[in-house]
Amino acid sequence: MERAQYFSAQAGRTIDAPRRVKSRFAIGDVVKHRVFDFRGVIFDIDPVFANSDEWYEAIPEDIRPDRNQPFYHLLAESDESDYVAYVSQQNLVTDSVSGPVSHPDVHQYFEHFENGRYRLRRSMTH
Repeated sequence: MERAQYFSAQAGRTIDAPRRVKSRFAIGDVVKHRVFDFRGVIFDIDPVFANSDEWYEAIPEDIRPDRNQPFYHLLAESDESDYVAYVSQQNLVTDSVSGPVSHPDVHQYFEHFENGRYRLRRSMTH
Protein backbone atom coordinates (compact mmCIF):
# COMPACT_ATOMS: atom_id res chain seq x y z
CA MET A 1 0.00 0.00 0.00
CA GLU A 2 1.34 3.41 -0.89
CA ARG A 3 1.93 5.74 2.03
CA ALA A 4 2.08 9.52 2.35
CA GLN A 5 3.45 11.79 5.03
CA TYR A 6 2.40 15.28 6.08
CA PHE A 7 3.12 17.57 9.00
CA SER A 8 0.25 18.11 11.45
CA ALA A 9 0.59 21.31 13.46
CA GLN A 10 -2.13 20.01 15.79
CA ALA A 11 -0.12 16.86 16.56
CA GLY A 12 3.24 18.64 16.38
CA ARG A 13 4.70 15.84 14.27
CA THR A 14 4.78 14.20 10.86
CA ILE A 15 1.84 11.87 10.23
CA ASP A 16 2.16 8.69 8.17
CA ALA A 17 -1.06 7.73 6.37
CA PRO A 18 -2.25 5.58 3.48
CA ARG A 19 -2.22 7.54 0.22
CA ARG A 20 -5.92 6.70 -0.28
CA VAL A 21 -8.48 6.52 2.50
CA LYS A 22 -12.21 5.96 2.15
CA SER A 23 -14.24 8.29 4.34
CA ARG A 24 -17.96 7.83 5.03
CA PHE A 25 -18.62 11.53 5.42
CA ALA A 26 -17.69 14.71 3.56
CA ILE A 27 -17.05 18.34 4.40
CA GLY A 28 -20.45 19.98 4.91
CA ASP A 29 -22.19 16.85 6.20
CA VAL A 30 -24.17 17.17 9.43
CA VAL A 31 -23.41 14.29 11.79
CA LYS A 32 -23.94 13.31 15.40
CA HIS A 33 -21.80 11.39 17.87
CA ARG A 34 -22.77 7.76 18.32
CA VAL A 35 -22.24 7.82 22.12
CA PHE A 36 -22.22 11.42 23.35
CA ASP A 37 -25.06 13.89 22.96
CA PHE A 38 -23.75 16.35 20.37
CA ARG A 39 -23.98 17.01 16.67
CA GLY A 40 -22.08 19.17 14.21
CA VAL A 41 -21.00 19.96 10.69
CA ILE A 42 -17.73 18.58 9.28
CA PHE A 43 -15.25 21.28 8.23
CA ASP A 44 -12.04 19.24 7.85
CA ILE A 45 -10.97 15.60 7.60
CA ASP A 46 -7.72 13.87 8.60
CA PRO A 47 -7.05 10.54 6.86
CA VAL A 48 -5.87 9.03 10.18
CA PHE A 49 -5.55 10.31 13.76
CA ALA A 50 -3.50 13.54 13.63
CA ASN A 51 -3.83 15.07 17.08
CA SER A 52 -1.46 14.90 20.06
CA ASP A 53 -0.62 11.69 21.87
CA GLU A 54 -1.75 13.37 25.11
CA TRP A 55 -5.20 13.99 23.61
CA TYR A 56 -5.44 10.36 22.49
CA GLU A 57 -4.25 8.92 25.82
CA ALA A 58 -6.84 11.03 27.67
CA ILE A 59 -9.63 8.97 26.08
CA PRO A 60 -10.61 6.08 28.39
CA GLU A 61 -9.05 2.91 27.03
CA ASP A 62 -12.33 1.01 26.83
CA ILE A 63 -13.75 3.57 24.36
CA ARG A 64 -10.51 4.72 22.69
CA PRO A 65 -10.91 4.55 18.88
CA ASP A 66 -8.42 3.04 16.47
CA ARG A 67 -5.95 5.63 15.14
CA ASN A 68 -6.04 4.20 11.61
CA GLN A 69 -9.34 5.61 10.40
CA PRO A 70 -10.51 9.04 9.28
CA PHE A 71 -10.94 11.66 12.01
CA TYR A 72 -13.29 14.59 11.48
CA HIS A 73 -13.14 18.19 12.70
CA LEU A 74 -16.64 19.38 13.60
CA LEU A 75 -18.23 22.68 14.44
CA ALA A 76 -20.18 21.02 17.22
CA GLU A 77 -23.17 21.95 19.34
CA SER A 78 -24.79 20.45 22.40
CA ASP A 79 -27.46 21.71 24.76
CA GLU A 80 -24.72 23.33 26.88
CA SER A 81 -22.31 24.91 24.38
CA ASP A 82 -20.76 25.28 20.93
CA TYR A 83 -17.21 24.04 20.35
CA VAL A 84 -14.84 22.34 17.91
CA ALA A 85 -14.77 18.54 18.22
CA TYR A 86 -12.35 15.94 16.81
CA VAL A 87 -14.11 12.62 16.28
CA SER A 88 -13.24 9.24 14.78
CA GLN A 89 -15.27 7.86 11.91
CA GLN A 90 -16.46 4.90 14.02
CA ASN A 91 -18.13 7.32 16.44
CA LEU A 92 -20.16 9.30 13.91
CA VAL A 93 -23.52 8.71 12.28
CA THR A 94 -25.55 10.86 9.91
CA ASP A 95 -27.74 13.27 11.83
CA SER A 96 -31.34 12.10 11.50
CA VAL A 97 -32.63 15.58 12.40
CA SER A 98 -30.87 17.05 9.33
CA GLY A 99 -31.45 20.61 10.40
CA PRO A 100 -28.92 23.44 10.37
CA VAL A 101 -26.21 23.62 13.04
CA SER A 102 -26.30 26.73 15.25
CA HIS A 103 -22.52 26.97 15.86
CA PRO A 104 -21.48 30.65 15.55
CA ASP A 105 -18.60 29.86 13.14
CA VAL A 106 -20.68 27.98 10.55
CA HIS A 107 -20.92 31.00 8.26
CA GLN A 108 -17.13 31.44 8.19
CA TYR A 109 -16.84 28.08 6.39
CA PHE A 110 -20.14 27.54 4.64
CA GLU A 111 -22.46 29.50 2.35
CA HIS A 112 -25.80 27.93 3.15
CA PHE A 113 -27.63 24.82 4.32
CA GLU A 114 -29.48 22.95 1.57
CA ASN A 115 -30.78 19.40 1.16
CA GLY A 116 -29.47 18.33 4.57
CA ARG A 117 -25.88 19.57 4.16
CA TYR A 118 -23.80 22.72 4.01
CA ARG A 119 -22.16 24.13 0.90
CA LEU A 120 -18.51 25.15 1.44
CA ARG A 121 -17.69 28.80 0.72
CA ARG A 122 -15.82 29.20 -2.58
CA SER A 123 -13.08 31.09 -0.73
CA MET A 124 -12.42 27.92 1.31
CA THR A 125 -11.89 25.59 -1.67
CA HIS A 126 -8.65 24.93 -3.55
